[in-house]
Amino acid sequence: MAGDRELIQIVDAGLAEANRKAGAWLVCRPGCTECCIGPFPITRLDAIRLRQGLAELSVREPERAARVRERARQSVEKIAPDFPGDLNTGIVDDDEAAEERAARLAEDDPCPALDPETGTCDLYAARPITCRTFGPALRWSEEDLGVCELNFQGASDEQIAACAVSIDAGDLEAQLVAGLPPGETIVAFALLG
Repeated sequence: MAGDRELIQIVDAGLAEANRKAGAWLVCRPGCTECCIGPFPITRLDAIRLRQGLAELSVREPERAARVRERARQSVEKIAPDFPGDLNTGIVDDDEAAEERAARLAEDDPCPALDPETGTCDLYAARPITCRTFGPALRWSEEDLGVCELNFQGASDEQIAACAVSIDAGDLEAQLVAGLPPGETIVAFALLG
């Protein structure tokens, strides 16, 4: 999807600048999986990107892709009894309480895309926007995003603010999502969809 490629380029360029500015304050590295634990809502656009990434992985490394699918299947099986949404589609109910319940599902379990042996994402190039923007000091469309608690240890608020980068993709993501069926899902359902 051409618009999604443009969106990812904008986000990744902002992320690269934020990483550069944060320098030694940023401790995000392969193997650090603090932000890869527990389910979280993702857009249908993120879900499409993840499925495309998994399809590409299936061609390059079918055994690795099969392990991702199996982790996703196990995750869905585990959360199914308490899933606050439609189990057939994986769409989370559209209310704040449902999103909160979804976030508490298997909150200690790793993301199905996370390789437990290496501590790296098997679908890194296809990861959701949330995964791309969490960690460094970023502002997404004038909205502050969470800075990982492991980063900026000992930094003052002023030092963190000096590292902040604003990513302005206009309403590109909203336009792309508007062209898709409504609703959010979670990674495990996206990978099985």
